[in-house]
Amino acid sequence: MFRMLKRVRGFTLIELLVVIAIIAILIGLLLPAVQKVREAAARMTCSNNLKQMGLAIHNYAGANQDRLPPAESYLGQQNTPGWTTLHAELLPYIEQDNVYRASFGSGATWGNGQHATVIKTYLCPSDSTHTNGRRPSDPTGWACTSYSGNYYLFWKDYYYNGTKGKYDTLGRYLIGNIPDGNANTIAFVERYAYYPVYGWAPLWNHPNGVHHGLSHSWSTNYGVFGLYLPQFGIKPNSAHPYYPNSGHPTSIQVLLMDGSVRPVNNGVTQTNWNNAIQPDDGQVLPGNW
Repeated sequence: MFRMLKRVRGFTLIELLVVIAIIAILIGLLLPAVQKVREAAARMTCSNNLKQMGLAIHNYAGANQDRLPPAESYLGQQNTPGWTTLHAELLPYIEQDNVYRASFGSGATWGNGQHATVIKTYLCPSDSTHTNGRRPSDPTGWACTSYSGNYYLFWKDYYYNGTKGKYDTLGRYLIGNIPDGNANTIAFVERYAYYPVYGWAPLWNHPNGVHHGLSHSWSTNYGVFGLYLPQFGIKPNSAHPYYPNSGHPTSIQVLLMDGSVRPVNNGVTQTNWNNAIQPDDGQVLPGNW
């Protein structure tokens, strides 16, 4: 006896195209949600980086007679790296003491090959301008940072140290005597780790000024550059190294001296931004600045 085999019907071309179109629509709907989740996670990591740096500033002050770390300095004592930077001085307080000590005897924090050491805490996950933490133009060379210190707050004081018989440096303020108060003063701000158009990169371990294009500070000897409003949602190819900016789409994050981290968006006024930067202008920031 012969059995009749039932023919299995397959997809027609039109049906297949409809299925593909539906899948494409679903992907299109899901992609923005995935990107939002990814950016939220990156923003949280960035905030945690800044909070670690804020805690490091306070711990540094606790170990140095309440003095803030200087923007750059020469530590002429024994068992120190020599020339150092704000970021480098915070290393022992973000569990990177081994990196700090590795440069001892070289005369500078970038010595003994430490110029190429990437510090993950100093990089924002939303910052895509670097190559594995270094300048794309020099992927095995100098390490970058996505965070820059407030030059007006951390700029050093020179003084003659009679015990050493030479000039030495100190941070400008004590942790408890910032004139405008810790909650009214920015300590760190986001800034791209590399500027493709200018070939400039803020380096965490070299004290060059921003007029050299390789600074860990975002103000200059000219003063006015540090008061420029941030560039919001700016792409790296359009970003300028004299401005604060970041890879976050609508805002940048800043660390205040009280240890808090807050987003700043394009609603910030020039007056409030100036007041937040300058630690001694006598102005108190409004609660919603």
